[in-house]
Parts: sequence; C-alpha cells; structure tokens
Amino acid sequence: MAVITQYVVVRNGEEKMTFTSKAEADAHDKMLDMVDELVPLLESCEALSSEQQVEDMAFFLAREREQVLIALGAKKPAKKKAPKPVTPAAKPEPAVPAANPKPETTEEAS
Repeated sequence: MAVITQYVVVRNGEEKMTFTSKAEADAHDKMLDMVDELVPLLESCEALSSEQQVEDMAFFLAREREQVLIALGAKKPAKKKAPKPVTPAAKPEPAVPAANPKPETTEEAS
C-alpha cells in the first residue's frame, strides 16, 4: 500500500489546488494572498471593465511579481552568471630546461 502526502490549498472553504510538496503549496497560497490584495486596487482602474479582467490582471501581476518589483525599482534584477571561460589545460613545465645550442658560426677570412 502506497502512502501519498498531498497539500491542499483551500480558500473560503473551496479547494483551489493540490500539491505534492509543501513549498509549492505555500508559494501558491502566497500568490493567492497577493491576488486578494491586488483586486481592490485594480477595481479602481477604469481600463479594466469587467470583474474577470480585474481578476486576470491580479493573477498576472502576482505571478510576475519579481518582474513587477524590478520594474518599480523595488528590487534589482538578478545578475546573470557569465559562463566561465574554458581555459586550455596548462602544459607541464619540463623538469630540465632545454639547452639553447649556439648556432655555429663560420668566420670568413677577408
């Protein structure tokens, strides 16, 4: 018999979603909290004419909260890590330095 642990997000007595990890359930619950806070603000927006548009925009802003915070200047964008340059393997130094033979010179008689 298998035992499966599930985390259920419930709002106002209604089951919203089920997750297999607590972290995912907490993140979704946090997003729903943000939506609840954004809806009253967005209801005062004249560009959003229906309740569905208000709710959709609230969900969008909550999902994209990191980008919204960056756009508002409340958060700095994460720096992308530059890939490390690939360096060729270092050639081992010879144990004994090679002798530099002198070029043979011939003296010409003048």
